[in-house]
Amino acid sequence: MKIRELKKRQEARKKAYEEWRKLLAEGRYREAFSKAVVSGRLTTDMVNDAKVLLDLLGVPWVQAPSEGEAQAAYMALKGDVWATASQDYDSLLYGTPRLVRNITISGRRKLPRKNVYIEISPELIELKNVLETLGITREQLIAIGILLGTDYNPGGVKGIGPKKALKLVKQYGTIEKIVPIVGRKAFPVDPLEIEKIFLKPKVTDNYTLTWKEPDEDGLISFLCDEHDFSLERVRKAVERAKKAMAATMRQASLETWF
Repeated sequence: MKIRELKKRQEARKKAYEEWRKLLAEGRYREAFSKAVVSGRLTTDMVNDAKVLLDLLGVPWVQAPSEGEAQAAYMALKGDVWATASQDYDSLLYGTPRLVRNITISGRRKLPRKNVYIEISPELIELKNVLETLGITREQLIAIGILLGTDYNPGGVKGIGPKKALKLVKQYGTIEKIVPIVGRKAFPVDPLEIEKIFLKPKVTDNYTLTWKEPDEDGLISFLCDEHDFSLERVRKAVERAKKAMAATMRQASLETWF
């Protein structure tokens, strides 16, 4: 269902890549940087390297069968993890009890197409509080999401903003009853199929979440020998990771007594 949007993104990246090469050749480096950001791609090799790196760090990872946010929400609902960390509000539509946003190393984010950085802080959103505050159900939140736009129908329904979407949901109750009101042609794909994806996403139980101590020799070999990272920086990072792991395990051990 996302194929139309994915093709659109691929075309945008291809166009940005061509513009980046042209600007770079002309020496217009500042303009070229903005195009480089847009044209960036995640390759299979990058994904595989990320998995190897997580294994060497002792961090468990799960391969989602479909949407990453859906899998994370499912694990949070089961209580296997505390929250979903993502910038994507769709995590709430998938039912995660908690969504943590703005988890970054620097605490800053660059504004799109501007050489300006803003300070950001981690943000915790609890689904229960959202639903109680708005006086709606999760199904109705999904309906609002569909009206405003998701990955499956970017842009949402023309002329409908957050306030109107909430009003429609409270007045008619379900997306099925709202569709005839706004018109079926307002949706590029079947809104009931989108609702089904959020309510019953494809997820897996085939995972284990076992943390291990970082493999220092393996990390040095992988990062320094294979990818030319600084040996000194890698050793310092491994030391910080080991201290964080030890502190976390001590805390976990203490909590078992209460």
